[in-house]
Amino acid sequence: MVVSRDWQEVSVLECILGGLQIAVDVEARPEKAEEKLARRKVDALIVDYDLSGSQRFLAHLQQRAFLPLYLPLVVMSGPRARRELEETGALFTFEKPISVEQAVRTLSAARNLILDGRLRYHRQHFDIPVAVTCKSRKPVNAELLNVSQGGIGIHTKAALKEHEVIALSFKLPGTRTTVRARGEIAWTNDRGCAGVRFMEMHSRLQRGLQLWLAQQYFTQ
Repeated sequence: MVVSRDWQEVSVLECILGGLQIAVDVEARPEKAEEKLARRKVDALIVDYDLSGSQRFLAHLQQRAFLPLYLPLVVMSGPRARRELEETGALFTFEKPISVEQAVRTLSAARNLILDGRLRYHRQHFDIPVAVTCKSRKPVNAELLNVSQGGIGIHTKAALKEHEVIALSFKLPGTRTTVRARGEIAWTNDRGCAGVRFMEMHSRLQRGLQLWLAQQYFTQ
C-alpha cells in the first residue's frame, strides 16, 4: 500500500513495483489507510512523510502494533534530518524526488523481506498421516492438516493438552524426506484439532522443509 497524493512520485513507484510483480493499492488519506490496515493484510507499506496526517498515522501504527515485525515500512520525504525519519520506525527511507536507481534498490530489498514473510507464514494444506507420541503414552494416530516453517496443524481423537510436548514424524509428499521433530501443543479445540509449534528439529530437516514449502508456494 502506498499512502500519498504526490501522483508524480506514485507513478514512479507503481512502475517500479509493477516490474517487481507487486500490486499497488494507493490511498491518498492516512485515516483511510489506517482503516484498511485494520481490516486486511498488506505485504508492505510506503508512506509519504510530507503528506498531511502522515506523522500521526505512523505514530498510530507504532502504538497500536498494526504491522507485523517482518512487514517492510518505507518512508519517502523531502530533505529531512535522518534522525527524524529513523524515529518513524521505517526499515527503509528515500528522499523525493525519487531516484529510480535508489528506489529500485530499496524496493528490491523490501521485496525480499515480503517474500521472507510470506514464506515464513505460508501454510501448505493437505491430509496425510502423522505419527504423534506423547510423553508416557503410546503413539497415537493423527492426520496432518497443514504445515509451515514454524509448526503443523493436526487432527486426532486422542486428548491432547496445551503446552504438552510431543514427538512427531511425517513424510513430505513427493519426496523421500521424513520430518522428525519435537513440538509443543500450542492450542486445541473441541473438534479434535490442534496446533503444534516446532521446538526441536535437525538443521538438515529444517532446511529441507523450508525448501519444500518454498517450492509449493511458488508453484501455486
